[in-house]
Order: sequence, then C-alpha cells, then structure tokens
Amino acid sequence: MTSVTEELRLAADFAPSTFNDWRRLVDGVLKGAPFEKLVSQTYDGLKIDPIYPRARGAAVVAGRTAAKPWQLMQRIDHPDAAHANAQALQDLENGATGLTLVFAGANSAYGFGLEPSADALEKVLERVVIDAGISIELQIGPQSRMAATYLAEYITRKGVDPAACDICFGLDPLGACAAWGSSPYTWREIVTAVTAGIKALADMGFRGPFAAADGHVIHDAGGSEVQELAFVLASGIAYLRALEGAGIDLETARAMIYARLAADADQFLTMAKFRALRLLWARIEQTCGLAPKPIFIAAQTAWRMLTQRDPYVNVLRATMATFSAGLAGANSIIVLPHTLALGLPDPFARRVARNTQLVLLEESNLAKVSDPAAGSGGIETLTRQLCEAAWALFQEIEKAGGAFAALEQSLIQRKVAATRTMREKNIAKRKDVLTGATEFPNLHEAQIAVLEAKAIVLPPYGEAKLRFDALPPMRLAAPFERLRDRSDQILKQKGDRPKIFLANLGTPADFTPRATFAKSFFEIGGIEAIDTQGFTDAAMLAEAFRSSGAALACLCSGDKNYAEYAVVAAQALQAAGAKHIYLAGRPGEHEAAFRSAGVQDFVFAGVDAIAVLQEVYRLTE
Repeated sequence: MTSVTEELRLAADFAPSTFNDWRRLVDGVLKGAPFEKLVSQTYDGLKIDPIYPRARGAAVVAGRTAAKPWQLMQRIDHPDAAHANAQALQDLENGATGLTLVFAGANSAYGFGLEPSADALEKVLERVVIDAGISIELQIGPQSRMAATYLAEYITRKGVDPAACDICFGLDPLGACAAWGSSPYTWREIVTAVTAGIKALADMGFRGPFAAADGHVIHDAGGSEVQELAFVLASGIAYLRALEGAGIDLETARAMIYARLAADADQFLTMAKFRALRLLWARIEQTCGLAPKPIFIAAQTAWRMLTQRDPYVNVLRATMATFSAGLAGANSIIVLPHTLALGLPDPFARRVARNTQLVLLEESNLAKVSDPAAGSGGIETLTRQLCEAAWALFQEIEKAGGAFAALEQSLIQRKVAATRTMREKNIAKRKDVLTGATEFPNLHEAQIAVLEAKAIVLPPYGEAKLRFDALPPMRLAAPFERLRDRSDQILKQKGDRPKIFLANLGTPADFTPRATFAKSFFEIGGIEAIDTQGFTDAAMLAEAFRSSGAALACLCSGDKNYAEYAVVAAQALQAAGAKHIYLAGRPGEHEAAFRSAGVQDFVFAGVDAIAVLQEVYRLTE
C-alpha cells in the first residue's frame, strides 16, 4: 500500500516527453510538408504556434481581487420604462449583481435602449435599492449624455449617500465620435464639458469611475485585438490628460477612468487581450510616475459574433467568451442575450444570459483562481505580442496628436476598415466559421420569439462641425443572413425555395463527403439541396433531375468517379434542361473536359461562397 506521505503522480508510469519527441511525431504525420503549415496568424499578423513550452517564472497579472467574483451585469434596454423596471427587478432577484442601463443612441444599444429622460430613468429604477451592494453602469450616447446627471440627481433626491453607490457613469465622447463619424464640438470643447461634468459628479460625492475608454466601437466595427487595445489606451490617456488639465491630480484622475473590452469566442486571444490591457495600462501609470493599480475592466460578449440563424449557438459562443473574460480577470461581464440580433430579447433569452454567468461562477468556480493563464507558454506569448503591437499602434496614434486627432485624420478608421475587409473575405470564403450561418445550416429551424417594442426615436444631435470616417457596427454573419432572408421571401411568395439537384455519382462511400459539403454550401444561402441516392446510369440521372423541379444541378462524387462519369453525367443533365451545372470539388487536370461537357462552375473549400450564391439567385429568378 502506498504511504500517505508518498507522492502520487499521474504520469509516473510513463517516460517523460519533450518538445523534440512531439516534433518527431508531428513530422511523421506531416509527411514532408513544412512545419509552418501548422502555424496560424491573427488578423494583426501575430503568429500562433501549435505548441509552446511552459513559460517558467511568469508572474501573475494583477487584476480582479483574489477569489472575488466578477460583477454579473444584465442589460436593461427595453424602450418602455415600466417593462425595463420589471426586467431590472427580475434580474436582481435571480442572481444579477448589477444593471447596465443602455440608453437609446448608445454605441451598444443595437437598435433599442431606454428613453434618455429623467422621468424614464426614475421609472426604470423604481424599487431598485441602489446602495444595497449592486453595481450600475451607464451606456450612453451623445443624445443621452445627460443620463449621468439625471441619475446623480435621482440618487440625491432619494437621500442615498453617493459614496455608497457603485456606479460606472460611462462618459465616452471619443467612442461616440468614432461610431458616428462626426462631432458637433471640437476636442477642446468636449474636454471642457466632460471634465466639468465629472468634477460636478465627484463634488456630489460619487466615487466613479466616470469616463469609459471603450474598445467595443473598434471590435463591433470589425477591428482587431491590437486596434481595440490601442484605441482603449489612446482614449484612456486622452481622458487622463483632460482631467489633469482640469486641475485633478493624476492619482485621483486615474480612478475616474475605466476600460471596456469585447470578449468573443476565441478563448486564447480574448484571455491574452484582457491580460495585455492590464500590463499596458500599468506601463502608462508608471510613465506618469504612479504606482500601478489594476484598472477596472468591464467586459461584454461580442456583438459581431451573434447570428440570427440557429441563434442557440450564440449561447455557446457567449459561454466561451464569458469563460475567457472571467479567467482573464474582468471586473464585470455583460452577456448579450442569444436572440439580440433578432430583436429585443424575451425573458427566456435574458434568463439564459444571466444563468450563463451564474453557472460559471457558482458551479464552475471560475473566480476562485487568479490569472490561471500565468505560465502558459501560448497565452503568455500572445499577451506579450499583443502588448508590443498595441503599444506601437498607440504610439502612432499619439504621434498623430492623440485619439481625437487620429479620428479626424481617419487613421484609426482606415486600419479597422482594412481588417474588416479581411474578415469579410474570410467569412465569404468560410475560412472563419460561424456554425449555423456559414456552416451546418438548418432551413427548417423554428422561428425564435422576441419582444415587440417600439424603439425610441431620438432627435438629431446638433450640426456636425467635424466629419470623418465612421466606425459602424457589423455582424459577421450578415451577408449569409441576407441570402437566407431572400430565400424565406421567395418561399413566402411562391411556396418553394430556390432548389439545386445534387447529382450524386456512384455509391454513398463515393459521393457522401462532397454531397454533404455541397448541401451545406448551398443551404447556407437558402438554396434547398435535393439529395439523391446515387447514380451510375446517365438516363436515370436525367430522369431524376427532370422530376425534381430544380433548375440547377451539382455533381457530387470522388475524383476517381469524376474522371469516369462526370462528363457523361454533365451532358445528360444539360440535355435534361439543367440551367446551370456545378461540380463539388476542384477540377484539376480535367477542367477543360468538364467545362466542355456543360459544367460551368466548381464549388470547393475556399471559394467565395457569397459570390457563388448571389449568382445562384440571379440564375433562378
């Protein structure tokens, strides 16, 4: 029997393995292909190796207080104040520890939001005990900028001690200018107004933080991790300078600023990004002569990764994003409900968003460990790479005159637009996968319930003195969703969707891989694929096509069968009236023969699916 003092090691019966051992095994699998084939790149050009050694001696990145859970925030964005109040009370009664009041016109309103009036705010907060340990955050835009003042006045009228309130006031004129692409004021005028507002709130006894250095605007617009981090740094330092210029000492001023970051389903990049921001902000504080203190980071799951189709997959994406932000030390997290891209989420969707965090906190105990990524070779390397690249871009923004000047010159916007274009190309080619939207579609999915609500119509916000490129939000799945919407409209009008006949050649073993690919390829655009059992006889194939009612056909089989049957099959389909014939796979050396037989296009991994599917609609009209 093993002694209680004897160390038990899980791997004690196995010989220790080394990087070289692993590399030999990998080289055997690669069979002469270069090792670099396994090295991937981020949209910032940062290399990600397939394996890393342990980063020995790595220090824990200081963030959220040890073993302290993050604030579980719930969006309150119903345009009707009474409904919003009911949502707020239900969320607080069922596990939420904070409320994010999203006002109409805010960057993260996504079409809805609270009415930005004092009366509406009072109704929303009815019976909410603000000084009972809950957190409040404001997401506001130019037309709702007075919400911070309304909230402060409401708390004062209620006789609540401002110092007992935990409120992030969310003042972020830079983020608003970036999203709108204009400003009715110069930067000097903005600084005067914002610092006066912050000083007034501080004089009333509120602790803040007040100004938000918000990276959501970059992430929502399709930007990269480095661009998001650099914009947060540039915004934070702009607010820090503004407060110092208003006579506030730096030690006090830094506590008035917090950061917002988006968390998406890329676990390692999200964790590295949050860790990098803490290190980068600590560097700024050291440069200012301050002893570093962890900046408050508010996380929100990413808007751009949400899909309208198969929205339940959004729950999985949000879970991974929350997991990543929580482990990386986020101080608060908002989970966007899985149906938000479809409309205003109903109580079920809100409950799922809330419970996603509760399960990770209360059952998985993620908050119990501080910076578990410390020492992980891959995440430490990514963190360092992000720090170096983001600092370089931050310096470029500073050389341009700071965040506002860089926006005026569209320096930031051009970089984000270039990244967004790359993303759109990779989505179109399905190199970046969104399950349910770009892969594995379900043409027969049930309609998801959302609330009916009339959005708040806001008056125009002043005449723009300055105009520059805007950074509007985007969703990656939108191009494919537009095609699906088109299919639904045709179904509604005509009773049938556009169809394509899968001309499967040979046995199931021959055609199943490419038939499965082709079915998914066409149905992600709403083109219903008519599957078949497989043919070796051209006459039977032609008859089956004629009986299908489809105008288009796609040949599906293996390369060996293509060489034997594709020409005859294409000729038979053409004679049977096929308007357009596709072949699933790359044509290789047989392309000329296939085209001569009637094959007009080839679909394969890496082809521009959006362009092909748009052409399908043109052919079927």
